Amino acid sequence: MKTITTTDDLAEFCTRAAAFPYVTVDTEFLRERTYYSKLCLIQLAFAGDGKDDAVLVDPLAEGLSLDPLYELFADHGVVKVFHAARQDLEIFYVDKGVIPEPLFDTQVAAMVCGFGEQVGYETLVRKIVREQVDKSSRFTDWSRRPLTDAQKIYALADVTHLRGVYEFLSAELAKSGRHKWVAEEMAILNAPETYRADPDRAWERVKTRTNSGKFLAIVRELARFRESYAQSRDVPRTRVFKDDALVELASTKPASEQDLGRARLLLREARRGDIAAGILEAVQAGINTRPEDMPTPDRSREKLQVNPALADLLRVLLKAKAEGEGVAQKLIANASELDLIAAGQRDVAALKGWRKEVFGDDALRLCEGKVALAAKGGNVVAVNLD
Repeated sequence: MKTITTTDDLAEFCTRAAAFPYVTVDTEFLRERTYYSKLCLIQLAFAGDGKDDAVLVDPLAEGLSLDPLYELFADHGVVKVFHAARQDLEIFYVDKGVIPEPLFDTQVAAMVCGFGEQVGYETLVRKIVREQVDKSSRFTDWSRRPLTDAQKIYALADVTHLRGVYEFLSAELAKSGRHKWVAEEMAILNAPETYRADPDRAWERVKTRTNSGKFLAIVRELARFRESYAQSRDVPRTRVFKDDALVELASTKPASEQDLGRARLLLREARRGDIAAGILEAVQAGINTRPEDMPTPDRSREKLQVNPALADLLRVLLKAKAEGEGVAQKLIANASELDLIAAGQRDVAALKGWRKEVFGDDALRLCEGKVALAAKGGNVVAVNLD
């Protein structure tokens, strides 16, 4: 198996790959001690079974540029195939602002093809390619050099077996006419905002039980500082301070390092220096926030008048439609969306695009009393009442 360590060799492989309709891609990375993922290895393969048709790329090799790979990613004549692509794509976007197109995620395609929800790569390889994936190297340190033969074999299998998985799923989608379903799902992965962590919105991820505007203003400023600090230092946000400490700080409103010293949940390193200064400044900024600028949580869903009986009927309809179409239920709609529909909301993903054809149209007709549900043998079917 070949490991590429020079830009020229990477360019030569990418030039050959560009002559094929697709290339499979995977990465190995570390993220335990950093904010951003540390890219340690890239695996690439194109159609074929020759020894040079699949390679490992060492991004830690001195002088290696990934520009040839990014040029391949921009080639619209080559489909870039990943499995569970979200984290892989984030790495490339953060590094170069690049999102591969066109894109195909075999996990999404498998859900469309009836393999269940969030199906794993090993399951697809076992069911489609009839091979077993050796998991023994999964949790090794991919940043250490040299890589062992076991690591290389494991890593390369992530793209060589993926060729068979992709070809099977692509053929199944062609038979069913569902390629456009997968294409719609790829829109989220192709959107740059998917990979941007905005410090101004970091507070929305913090769970609190208080709706006070002033309290939430302090939470917002603390979360903004933490996110910005973590990004600039490339450290996990939990290494700055954790959510429970953030909520404690918003409650106690420390005004000095002496006050920080009395915090129960704050890490020792955060009680002095740059982090301490940032905390105190953020708390003061939150206290000084004008009432009209204070954040308000989105409580709109709490005010919805959900018809529980209708929501239950929608769940039955969803299950019937998912089973009938051979699609994972959660790919069509989740419980929250069903409640929104039952409460009269219509700006819901389950009522748009391919989901509308599969489920949304009948869901709306059910809400309007134009469709009934009936048992037919061992199945539930929708019956028109018009």
